[in-house]
Amino acid sequence: MENDFREVLKIVKSYNDNKLALDLIKKAWKFAKLAHTGQKRYSGEPYVIHELETAKILTSWKLDTDTIVAGFLHDVVEDGAADLSDIKKEFGEEVARLVDGVTKVSHIKLKKQEIEEEYIENLRKMFLAMAKDLRVVLVKLADRLHNMRTLSYVPKDRQEKIALETLEIYAPLSERLGMGQVSSELEDLAFPYVFPSEYVRVKKGATIYYKKAEENIRKMKRSLLKALSSEGIEAKIDGRKKSFYSLWKKLERLGIEWNFGKIYDIVALRILVKTVTECYTALGVVHRSFKLVPHFGISDFIAQPKPNGYQSIHTRVFGPRGKITEVQIRTFDMHEQAEHGVAAHWAYSDAKRKAVINDQELDKRGVTASEEKLSWIKQLAEWQKEISDSKEFLQAVKFDALRERIFVFSPRGDVFDLPVGSTPIDFAYALHSDLGDYLKAAKADGKIIPLNYKLKSGQVVEILKSKEKRSPNHDWLEFVVTTQARREIGKALRKTDVDRK
Repeated sequence: MENDFREVLKIVKSYNDNKLALDLIKKAWKFAKLAHTGQKRYSGEPYVIHELETAKILTSWKLDTDTIVAGFLHDVVEDGAADLSDIKKEFGEEVARLVDGVTKVSHIKLKKQEIEEEYIENLRKMFLAMAKDLRVVLVKLADRLHNMRTLSYVPKDRQEKIALETLEIYAPLSERLGMGQVSSELEDLAFPYVFPSEYVRVKKGATIYYKKAEENIRKMKRSLLKALSSEGIEAKIDGRKKSFYSLWKKLERLGIEWNFGKIYDIVALRILVKTVTECYTALGVVHRSFKLVPHFGISDFIAQPKPNGYQSIHTRVFGPRGKITEVQIRTFDMHEQAEHGVAAHWAYSDAKRKAVINDQELDKRGVTASEEKLSWIKQLAEWQKEISDSKEFLQAVKFDALRERIFVFSPRGDVFDLPVGSTPIDFAYALHSDLGDYLKAAKADGKIIPLNYKLKSGQVVEILKSKEKRSPNHDWLEFVVTTQARREIGKALRKTDVDRK
């Protein structure tokens, strides 16, 4: 245990060698050991190991001292012998507030009933806590990640329930926060407990395809490292296996229907370089070395980042033996953001506050430290003031905030983040709250589409406006999916009904 704690200190020192900060972390470790004296985990290990592992995950995300201290202390009130006043006295107001927030968030449990007031109320608490201080949820995600890594020790009658909570709440939440690595790991850890037979089938079927794809990646890597070196670019190249859960979802799609050969990113080749300029040079090198697959095109998420902050260039080329292979190109810092999302965003923002790094250097390395990507959290917290109905709020969370996302573009090139299944009407209300009052028709990629058409990622969507204001059609409520659209349509229809009376 003490060796692992020294490892935590070593990681912290690598980005924050402040004696006061290190002393506070040492103090938190001693406090946690004392508060959990005699307690054991289901594995038989001392309970405090969980606190240590949670803090270790937070240090790997390069988070600030108060967050790491909260990681050590996050269970000492609920499961240990301490109370909040002790934490406030020993570690200060901010740490106590984080620990209190994590304690409240920890009460979220999926219920068998479709709607249960306690569950809804706890979801509300989570999003309010996130809006006030996102670090509360970062501690909770680290806590859940370690708990999932040790789920095999939990009694079997509880394993499926915990895994289902992870798939329905924590994995999509981490994905929405741009934390790709965390989301993938949570999904893969939960997958065998929730869908055991599907997990076995995917694992068995994928093995041979992983092996063949990795052989192709090795050959391409040798060729590309040589070509990039001749351009003076020092790059790191590796292969990224598609996670089992993500692979299963893709295999289930219409048109793929369990044909592994139709999945071109089962193992993707990833190129990491130092600067944005080198990303585009590397793209040219890739296309000179391997033929571009013309009908797929290039996705440039550097010029147009995804709303959750993800940046990378994606292209598909014909690799060895004509096998179509996806290539991803990004800077090292973009990769850090892609893996750790909002945690990396927090770390970069903290570095800016301390004047360790400036905006010019961040731009060169392709890093965004903008608050805009978190606006959906604040919006959800605002909706809580208006939404009193539990069923409506649950829909806002599960079918809007945490649903799988698509990314569509306005004719001006602005990118919009919408839930899967969104229609032109959902897009119109995302553009502006009253645009639906003037909606006449819509186009996707230059072609007229029905208003109930389900938009696809990458499409350019245009709303055609009428000259005069008109009331939304009541039938729109049958197929719109976003809370924003449903609420604005409902307001307009109620106003029309009042005007008619």
